[in-house]
Amino acid sequence: MANFGPKDIKKLREMTDAGMMDCKKALTEAEGDMDKAVDWLRNKGLGAAAKKASKVAAEGAIGVKVEDHKAVIVEINSQTDFVAQNDKFKAVINEVVDHAFANDLEDADAINASEINGQPFSEYLSLQIATIGENLVVRRAALIRGDENSAINGYVHANGKVGVILKAECDSAKTAEAMKEAVRNVAMHAAAMKPTTLSFEDFDIDFVEKETEGRIAAIEKENEELSRLGKTLKHIPLYVSMKQLTEDVLAKAEERLKEELKAEGKPEKIWDRILPGKLARFISDNTTLDQEQCLLDQVFVMDDSKKVSEYIDEQAKAAGGSAKITHFVRLEVGEGIEIVEEDFAAEVAKQMGS
Repeated sequence: MANFGPKDIKKLREMTDAGMMDCKKALTEAEGDMDKAVDWLRNKGLGAAAKKASKVAAEGAIGVKVEDHKAVIVEINSQTDFVAQNDKFKAVINEVVDHAFANDLEDADAINASEINGQPFSEYLSLQIATIGENLVVRRAALIRGDENSAINGYVHANGKVGVILKAECDSAKTAEAMKEAVRNVAMHAAAMKPTTLSFEDFDIDFVEKETEGRIAAIEKENEELSRLGKTLKHIPLYVSMKQLTEDVLAKAEERLKEELKAEGKPEKIWDRILPGKLARFISDNTTLDQEQCLLDQVFVMDDSKKVSEYIDEQAKAAGGSAKITHFVRLEVGEGIEIVEEDFAAEVAKQMGS
């Protein structure tokens, strides 16, 4: 005797969007167990959860949670931005972020392999897919932990598309508490300015060399057009990162600058007042990669008179201590996902010809 009724079939149909007879068969096979029935439908490729899972999910939202000395960030993708703005989807984001935070889940793999609400996460996600009607993917996540000497904060942009979590190590708990707002300000900066790494020290030298070649070639090509138009040509740098500015390179640069000052007839006794500024300009001109991609070397968006690292130093000093940013994670919805554009007209023609 069946241990389910019409109401159960109706409920399963609403959950999965599978056909009525498929739902009845699923419940029969599962002996009335709703979760097992959903599994059966998914394994058979029936219902919304199975069908939607084949669709590319490149929209979505970022969720962030920060409390005490811990922060978590999660990217969940949907197929359309319309769904990403839906209250049901936002509830899923919040639930998954809380789940990751409470269980110290360090990445998307850990989340997807976990249990939530007493069931495998895959089953939970299948139910959300069936309810919302689009494929959902927990694509990326990260966790930052610290102690009482850590200032940890985060930021999610108003549209939910960009999020950042960030950690600064401080000399004391007192400084860490005082630095929370400054750390949030830098998280906001990172959301806007898109740094890819913390410092030039993180760069691989081969990457730097390739960037140097590419940037020089681009400026040379631009200068050809500027020359044709009779405009001022752009300066072509020798280098693009502090990774390349060794002590020997800087020493040779200083010697060249001295030769320039001598050629200009500047008295040698005032060189020590002029050289630091000129050397700083040389470094600035030859570290464009760092300024674009390294958080600590970027010009602080809230005060363009200083770099991010200088802002943090200044804020920590005002709090009576010291601080150094040691880790950040920035996620932007859909970055790196390849979407194949479908030619709708060609698809229709293909269907008509078949």
